[in-house]
Amino acid sequence: MTYVYLLQSLSRPAERYVGMTQDLRQRLVAHNAGRSRHTSKFAPWSLVTYVALSDPAKARALESYLKSGSGKAFAARHFW
Repeated sequence: MTYVYLLQSLSRPAERYVGMTQDLRQRLVAHNAGRSRHTSKFAPWSLVTYVALSDPAKARALESYLKSGSGKAFAARHFW
């Protein structure tokens, strides 16, 4: 499975992150340990939601959508 996930910073709740991984638990540990350049300064992170997809191409498409303008609006209405 490929997971598309949404994180929210516990130290700065306005900071949010959308990512994709094959191992969700390990990826969250990496974000909170500061091993991601994009998220290290806003750690710790909380997992808001995730979607598990069997097709990696569809997961990439969903991640791209959630990072787009209309995808951010969708996430704001439904997830944050």
